[in-house]
Amino acid sequence: MPIIRTDDSDARLADYRGVANPDIAAGNGTFIAEGRLVVRRLLGSNTFATRSVLVTQPAMSALADVLARRPDVPVFLVNQQVMSTIAGFNIHRGCLAIGQRPAPISWREIAGQIPNPKSQIPNALVCLERVANPDNVGGVFRSASAFEGAGVLLDPATTDPLYRKAIRTSMGAVLQVPFARAAPWPGALTELRSRGFAVIAMTPAEGARPLQEAITALAGRPAAIVLGHEGDGLSPEAAAACELQARIPISSAVDSLNVATAAAIALYEFARIR
Repeated sequence: MPIIRTDDSDARLADYRGVANPDIAAGNGTFIAEGRLVVRRLLGSNTFATRSVLVTQPAMSALADVLARRPDVPVFLVNQQVMSTIAGFNIHRGCLAIGQRPAPISWREIAGQIPNPKSQIPNALVCLERVANPDNVGGVFRSASAFEGAGVLLDPATTDPLYRKAIRTSMGAVLQVPFARAAPWPGALTELRSRGFAVIAMTPAEGARPLQEAITALAGRPAAIVLGHEGDGLSPEAAAACELQARIPISSAVDSLNVATAAAIALYEFARIR
């Protein structure tokens, strides 16, 4: 692997400057991977190309095996102070990488890959509407990976899952779980229903069916679990496009669950029944 010892004057490190600003990388058609586990998963991905890696000596030693398998990827070696200077804040993990954003895929392609067996409930899709917090988006992807969700569909307003914080919170699951923007929205939900999906609006409303009961009623149909904004929940238009509403029974002392937590519980219930 090409090891390049350098410092913060190196023009080749331009992609790493302004790491804290999510718009810079997105505007360049790239994204930032942060941390040893995330960078390891990026280097092993067949979907996302790696432009380069920026590491301190301890991080390079920890990644030696995977870096040795990627002689095509330049590795810039700097000390901790230089790394923090370039990034604009203290990078405790000593490891960053630049990933290349692939061409967007169609949400219909993801939906079309989900089988509809008669003998069991297929893996569920997760749909997010106006979810703003990157930690919540990353948490949803992590749960989708853990419970074998079929993919994540995002409305146009949901935070970019390739934002550094979202990837980090997902523990690199964003690089493993298929995702796409779903447009038009909420027309995509209506189209999913026309394709045979049971489209389920997650809500804390008392009138909604308990989640386990709703899943049982699906009778083996593929499902799309729809979750909304952290404060407002689903828009009336999105809720109206869904076939049924489901709730997770909780104590009356709490009005609702965090959206990432609700997604995790819903995906777990689908996995348990499956």
